[in-house]
Amino acid sequence: MTNTWRIEMESIKVNILGKQIPLKVEDSEVENTRKIAQYVDEKFKLFRNQFSNQPDSTIMILACLSITEELFELRTELNQSDEKESELMDKINDEISKLIKDIS
Repeated sequence: MTNTWRIEMESIKVNILGKQIPLKVEDSEVENTRKIAQYVDEKFKLFRNQFSNQPDSTIMILACLSITEELFELRTELNQSDEKESELMDKINDEISKLIKDIS
């Protein structure tokens, strides 16, 4: 007998720049996907308002670049935070090691 895992998918529609886009997503990802689509739509609208004379394709590219810039900035912040945490843990471990040597 073979065990097959079946992922439950749900069909949803999201609205981006006034266009209904059908998607199939895992049941557990429905709400998150809607939030993401709403965020993307808001970014597109923001750029559309700023550059109303540009075609939708340009608006989408500018919005995608902006979202990607946010992602890269957050990754950099996270990496810096991880590095600081690692340095702190190294210092703590050094101090603990010194204390253990002093006690011994």
